Amino acid sequence: MLIFISAPLQTIFICTEILLSNLHDRKFYTIKDTITNLYLMVLNFGLDVLLLAVVTLPILTWACQYHLFTINNSIAYWLVLLVAEDFMFYWEHYFDHRIRFFWAVHATHHSSDFYNLTVGFRSSVFQPLYRFVYFLPLALMGFKALDIMFMYSFTQIYGILIHTQGVHKLGFLEHILATPSHHRVHHASNTKYLDKNMGMVFIFWDKLFGTFQPELSEKEYQKIEYGLTHKLADTGPINTMFHEFIGIADDWKRNVDFKTKLHYTFMPPGWSHDGSRQTSKELQAEELLAERGRK
Repeated sequence: MLIFISAPLQTIFICTEILLSNLHDRKFYTIKDTITNLYLMVLNFGLDVLLLAVVTLPILTWACQYHLFTINNSIAYWLVLLVAEDFMFYWEHYFDHRIRFFWAVHATHHSSDFYNLTVGFRSSVFQPLYRFVYFLPLALMGFKALDIMFMYSFTQIYGILIHTQGVHKLGFLEHILATPSHHRVHHASNTKYLDKNMGMVFIFWDKLFGTFQPELSEKEYQKIEYGLTHKLADTGPINTMFHEFIGIADDWKRNVDFKTKLHYTFMPPGWSHDGSRQTSKELQAEELLAERGRK
């Protein structure tokens, strides 16, 4: 139902953004990148629908039978579900960035060098394979399977709409909601911005757990650069989906012990046993030290 309501609106917003970006010579879109975004969306949607029917809904329905409490007030029910679902999304998103195996899935979403509304559709194709795990606590809280998926769809629609360069900071809402400004930071490859602003709807999770970073002006920091820290030579859909898995496989070929191979799979992206690569936190610590040295 939400798809039929949101799709026409999203189409209008996308066409408007394309028109305005062309009028102002901003070059927010390319045909190839947009087609890749939509192609990846279709793949994700197909797998998502399949697993929803045969895995996610049956498991959540089963888990809900063992719920720990019941919320009888309908307004409270939906408000708590919204906050709880976004809380679980925060942690899913956090681990997608901090565990390399899951980053190999999620990197697809970050692989575009552009930032526009269609990037919101550039889905992590294989994420539906494990997403239901993050919904299980919601079922145990007494939320029905269909309600959980409805709320997830609702928050996803919001999340797509904040993939834009056309909206500036939104005043007091910047303290509560994940805004386009916050999410521009999240998609940036600049060192200070790496692995920041994980929330889908609310930004206070990031402030609470230390992953918040406001968008800074070019005078304060740097112009935002979008995409991965290491650009893909092949930006086709197949390489976009599998490049990080290939990287993991290459690291397994190293002449190191089994424990180190596991570290190359499950430690943060950029981890290396010999210091030849750096994680986002190591890069940020290095940048902070350099900034202090210049003062």
